[in-house]
Amino acid sequence: MTLNPRPEIELTGVNKWYGEYHALNDINLAIRKGERVVICGPSGSGKSTLIRCINRLEVHQEGRILVGGTELSENEKNIDEIRREVGMVFQHFNLFPHLTILENCILAPVWVRRMDRKKAKEIAMHYLERVRIPEQADKYPGQLSGGQQQRVAIARALCMQPKVMLFDEPTSALDPEMVKEVLETMVSLADTGMTMVCVTHEMGFARQVADRVIFMDRGAIVEEAAPAVFFDNPQNERSKLFLSQILH
Repeated sequence: MTLNPRPEIELTGVNKWYGEYHALNDINLAIRKGERVVICGPSGSGKSTLIRCINRLEVHQEGRILVGGTELSENEKNIDEIRREVGMVFQHFNLFPHLTILENCILAPVWVRRMDRKKAKEIAMHYLERVRIPEQADKYPGQLSGGQQQRVAIARALCMQPKVMLFDEPTSALDPEMVKEVLETMVSLADTGMTMVCVTHEMGFARQVADRVIFMDRGAIVEEAAPAVFFDNPQNERSKLFLSQILH
C-alpha cells in the first residue's frame, strides 16, 4: 500500500484576528498537488484573508500553514522560498504602468530567480501565447483592456513557473464582457494540472473546473464538497441560502 504524499498546501488550526474581529476561525484544510479548489462565500467571510495567508501577504496568529512541506513562519528564508513557488493573481492587475507587457513579465524571473534575460523573454512569450496575447508584448498596460491586463497578470505569475497558483477574485474588477476571456484562460490553465486555489463568485467556473468547492462564512469553513454535490445538494443552511441568492 502506498501512502498519500504530503498535501501541497496544508493549514492546521489557523486563526487570524484584526483587533477584536476574528477573520479566520480554526481553519483546517489540505490541498493535494494538482487539485483545483474554489473558495466561495458571502463578502467578509474570510475567503481573501485565507488565500492571502497562503503566501504570507497576511500573517496568521495561530496554527500552521505549510506549502510544499515548508512552514510559513517568521523565517524570511521560508517566506521567500514559498513565494518563489506560489503565483498570485489579484482582483486588480497590479501591473507596472511604466513597463511594457514583456518587461512586466520578465521582471521577477530576472530579479528573483536570477534568470538570464534571453531565457526569461522566451518563457514570457510562451506564457503570453498561452493566454492568447503575444501581440501585446511591446505595449504598455494602459493600452490594453481590463480583460487583457488580467491575462497579462496571469502570464506574469506563470513566468515564475510556480507550483501553485492563487487567484483572489480575478474577475470581480472586470466589465462583464471581459470576464469570459479571463475565465477561459483560467480553464485552459486548469487543464495543465496546475494546483489552483481560486476565490471567486463565478459559480459556472466552479462547476466546470473545481475538484472541490469550499464554502466559508464568518471566518470558518462551513461546507466542502465536489461541485456536483455542493451545487445540487448543499447540506448547510448557510450554503443553501448563499446559493439561492447567487444562482438565478
